[in-house]
Amino acid sequence: MWRTILGLIVMFIGVFMVIKSEKMLNTFGRIAFFEKYLGVEGGSRLGYKIIGTFAIFIGILIFTDLINGFMEWLFSPLLRLSETGPQ
Repeated sequence: MWRTILGLIVMFIGVFMVIKSEKMLNTFGRIAFFEKYLGVEGGSRLGYKIIGTFAIFIGILIFTDLINGFMEWLFSPLLRLSETGPQ
């Protein structure tokens, strides 16, 4: 039950960030990293949209209870390395 609610909240925040990227820019300001690497004028707006899209993806994973499998897959190279130890 809580997983469903948390997933919906994270998805809602992500959708809000994608739709209202201009409002996010006016509220929180420009992000230097995105301005430097994603363009001169629209870098921060695109950055807010990328973060929002990532939040939607994570929200869907939480909602469908696939987050554990995804995290295991994502960190499996590090986990395998830690099991074998330094050589």
